[in-house]
Amino acid sequence: MLTADLIDHILAAIPHRTVGLLGDLFLDRYLDIDPARDEPSVETGLTAYQVTGVRSYPGALGTVLNNLAALGVGRIVPVSAIGDDGEGYELRQALAAVPAVDPAGVFAVPGRRTPTYTKPMYGAKELNRLDIKNRAPTPAAVEDRVLELLDAVWPRVDALIVLDQVSEEDCGVVTARVRGRLAELGEREPAKFVLADSRERIGRFRNVCIKPNMGECFNAVRPGEVWQGSLKHIQPEPLARGAGRHVFLTGGQDGMWLVDPASPAECTTVPAYLVSGPIDVCGAGDSCSAGIASAMMAGATHEQAAAFGNLVASITIQQIGVTGTATPEQVRARWREVSGERGA
Repeated sequence: MLTADLIDHILAAIPHRTVGLLGDLFLDRYLDIDPARDEPSVETGLTAYQVTGVRSYPGALGTVLNNLAALGVGRIVPVSAIGDDGEGYELRQALAAVPAVDPAGVFAVPGRRTPTYTKPMYGAKELNRLDIKNRAPTPAAVEDRVLELLDAVWPRVDALIVLDQVSEEDCGVVTARVRGRLAELGEREPAKFVLADSRERIGRFRNVCIKPNMGECFNAVRPGEVWQGSLKHIQPEPLARGAGRHVFLTGGQDGMWLVDPASPAECTTVPAYLVSGPIDVCGAGDSCSAGIASAMMAGATHEQAAAFGNLVASITIQQIGVTGTATPEQVRARWREVSGERGA
C-alpha cells in the first residue's frame, strides 16, 4: 500500500494544498504540577497542588489542525464558534502560534463558553480532567454564521475535515442544519474529499466519508444495545450505505477497515503499524484523520490514505502527556523503521 516514493510524494504535495476544518474547537490546557511542592491547605487541610507551568494548545478540531500543520499542509482554514471569554483569548493565542492557519473563520459568541479540556499533570500522571462545554442548544444566529462561513470556505479548499466533538445534541458547531448543508455540498461536488468524525452521530452524515471507531460504529448501527467488544458485532455496511461514501473504520492495534459504498459487504483490512513501549492514544484518531486527508489531497487511493493515516497515528501515540503530532521527518523515519528500508 505504502512505499517510500508515495510517502515522499504526499509530503511534497501537501504544502501546496488547502484544508478546511469545520467543527468544535476546544482549548487543551495542561497544568504541570510538581509533586515535590505539595503543601497543605490551611483552610481545608487538603493537599494544595502547586502548578509550575501552564501549556495551552488548540484541542478537539484543533488537534486535527495541529497535525495538519506539523505534516506541512500549506494552508489551514478552520470554521468554528468559540466563547467571548478568557479561554477564547487563550485559544486564539494558541492558534496564532500554529503556522499556516487562517483564523478568520473562528468567531466569538457572547454568552457562550469556549469548550475547554483542563488536564492536571501530577508529575507524569494525568489527574481527573476538568471539562467546560456548552450544554444549551446552539443559537440559530450562530448556525447561520457557520453556514455562511462554510459556503465561503468550500470553493477554496482541497479537502474538508469535520469534527463533531460535543456529545450533547445540537449544542456544538455541527448541528443538524450544518450536517444538512454538508450533505448538499457533498452531493453537488462528490470529487471533493470530505471526512467526518463524530462521537455520537456518525450515522447521520450523508454524501461524505466518515471515520468512526468500533464503539461509534456499533452505537450507530445498533442503538440501545451494549457493545461487548467483539469484532463480529461490528457492522459498518449500513454506515457506508447511509453515507454513500467510504467508511474508514478504526480499530486501534487491529488497524483499519475500509468499506466502499459500491460493495459495502466487503471490507478491506489496512493493518496498523505496531509500536512497543508506553503509548498515549489521546488524539490518535485526529492525527489519523489528518494523515488520511493529506494523502487523499495528494492523489492517493482510499486504501493508501488509510495506511498513511495509520502510519501517522503510530507516531503520535508514542508521545506521552501531550496530544502528539508527526513531522515529515518523523513520518519518513517511522516508515524506514517499519518497512526495513534504509537510506534517506
